[in-house]
Amino acid sequence: MTIAKTEWRKLPLSLTELCIDTTLRCGQSFRWKKLHDEWHCTLHGRIVSLKQDPQHLHYRIIWPDPAVPSTSVSSRTGAVPENAELDDSKALLQNYFNLHHDLHGLYKQWADADPNFRKKASGFMGVRILNQDAWEALVGFICSSNNNISRISQMVHNLCLHYGPYIGTIGDQAFHDFPSPDSLTADGVEAHLRQLGFGYRARYIAETARNIAQVRPAGWLQSLRNPDSVAWGSTVKPKQVEDERPTYKCAHESLLELCGVGPKVADCVCLMGLGWGEAVPVDTHVWQIALRDYKFGSKSKNKTLSKAMYDAVGDHFRNLWGLQAGWAHSVLFTADLKAFADQLAAQTKEKADTKPIKSEVMEEAVLTAPPLAPTTIPSKRKRAVKALSPHVKAETIEQDTSPSATTAILTAKRRRSQRVMGRK
Repeated sequence: MTIAKTEWRKLPLSLTELCIDTTLRCGQSFRWKKLHDEWHCTLHGRIVSLKQDPQHLHYRIIWPDPAVPSTSVSSRTGAVPENAELDDSKALLQNYFNLHHDLHGLYKQWADADPNFRKKASGFMGVRILNQDAWEALVGFICSSNNNISRISQMVHNLCLHYGPYIGTIGDQAFHDFPSPDSLTADGVEAHLRQLGFGYRARYIAETARNIAQVRPAGWLQSLRNPDSVAWGSTVKPKQVEDERPTYKCAHESLLELCGVGPKVADCVCLMGLGWGEAVPVDTHVWQIALRDYKFGSKSKNKTLSKAMYDAVGDHFRNLWGLQAGWAHSVLFTADLKAFADQLAAQTKEKADTKPIKSEVMEEAVLTAPPLAPTTIPSKRKRAVKALSPHVKAETIEQDTSPSATTAILTAKRRRSQRVMGRK
């Protein structure tokens, strides 16, 4: 039961600026569920429902009933607004989807700098980096170790179901908010997570939760955030002295101190949880992209991803794409996922289908061109072959009196072959 359910509202937003069908299932967040052409997720104490048309993002909010007890207390649960004017959900969505970034301009910048991006991006417009809660991003990407998106999503769902506060129900689907670090510090959490199928990741999550909740100073994780990327619910800090400003490298190194966090997980958290746009997570997909499309390792027999090569790949893409390199990386990462293979194939087919149309137009012009006076052809076969042009346009000045001329003219190669054979 819920006490507040808003009507559908809309934000003017084109599909090239945000495509939720791509952004919400490309391995950034693992809690969005699609039910009856609508996307649903709990964000900061409410259920957010989304749908989209070519020019608008439509959203509706379901607020929890305070009479229903939560299974645990979340530090991020929001208060129920007394009226619609106090509903901050529009601002929440603008923050969550990083809508202050001009995605069209960024795509153009990356396409101008990188032919490979230009080739792939046209089928994957509107892919944005989410501005997620850092703790949720940290746990989600700890679960990503040696895993796939479907299984990670199931793990995160079970984590919320058993440890997160209940928010509401849509149909027969219960929605829980993400559990706080404190809710994962009790004795027995690790064993329970193993029962739920987390495997060795259970220890990583339990130990990291205790580290964040009991060892690190309050606000430690947020202190690693890019000061130019404000977290939801936090106040804008005054400008810091340059020496005091956190940096991407500092945030990355600090995250590596946590249990279960390697370079890739640290970069995922930096990019999608702490607002560091230059972070480029290099996993198996991105490494294969680097090998295949950017010729990394072409001069070496060693195709394994070492620490030095990991850094080299990230630096290459940062130099190529600029300050928001992680955003561009996410577009190519998405294009490489099996879940989007049909989308990429459709893009490739669309490009291929345009080529025969041009050829048919050219061939039609050749077939309907008025006959011209025959030209003198050298008698020697070698000189004849050398003189002939491979271009279709040049073929129109030839006059072939053989009965098969109309058929032979369809392809330049066949025309040349038949004429050469006819001159022997």
